[in-house]
Amino acid sequence: MKHLASLFVALATFMLWMSYGCSDRKNNVGQDDSLDMHIDFMPADTDTVPLDTMETIIAETPMPKAADELFDDFLFNFTANRKLQLERVKFPLPVIKGKQTTLVEQQQWKMEKLFMKQGFYTLILDNEKQMELSKDTTVNHVVVEKVQLDTKTVEQFIFNRENGLWMLTEINHDAMAQNNNASFLDFYAKFAADSLFQVQSLCEPVKTTVPDPDDDFHMIDGEFYPEQWQDFQPPVLPKGSIYTIIYGQEYKQSKQKIFIIRGISNGLETEMTFQIKDGKWKLVKLLQ
Repeated sequence: MKHLASLFVALATFMLWMSYGCSDRKNNVGQDDSLDMHIDFMPADTDTVPLDTMETIIAETPMPKAADELFDDFLFNFTANRKLQLERVKFPLPVIKGKQTTLVEQQQWKMEKLFMKQGFYTLILDNEKQMELSKDTTVNHVVVEKVQLDTKTVEQFIFNRENGLWMLTEINHDAMAQNNNASFLDFYAKFAADSLFQVQSLCEPVKTTVPDPDDDFHMIDGEFYPEQWQDFQPPVLPKGSIYTIIYGQEYKQSKQKIFIIRGISNGLETEMTFQIKDGKWKLVKLLQ
């Protein structure tokens, strides 16, 4: 089912309560009283609220303790609230580049907005089961990766939950070739930048699910062929750099990758499933 990521940012405190509902949580956490107190401040149409307005809402809304239960609740506050960010970076912060480690003190720190600058982030998964990890309140270690597809480098922002509080504990720089998703990332860098290569990388046919033009609440299952790619291609294929969130999933040498593009303030949601066929990555399924 399509996940409306724009709800995350409307009020970061209640992002995943609105998207998934409290009953989905593995620990059966009770609904926080603050939900009822703040819900009246939710913009009427979250899909059209400008990103800078979203950030202002987040920055001006105090983050309750319950927001530390789910990483996404915390992260959207962290990227928009300078005061909170300074409190949640464990200084001196180790920044590792190869064999060199630099310790960054608080007075040297610059506000890090991560994917908020782009307005979307991505997920790379091996299977659909890993989609549930973002809702798992027992997850205590998360990595946000900034992947520079052009320079083939990866900057990892490593977060750990300590004494119930999410903290940025380390930044690590590495070559993309050392990444667990290196093969797929190499492929995707070319796929995003080369329209001809996109067509060549489509299965025949590609399965798809798209919104019914006559009914906003209904989806249509179907398929399309490479020559129809221009009519079905996603509105956004991020290139240059992408941000992806790893909720503790362990990647394997899988022959399948699910690549999800999730918008911050525009309701964008694209899910592409790629599989290795005859030694090459191929798009086999597209959900929008």
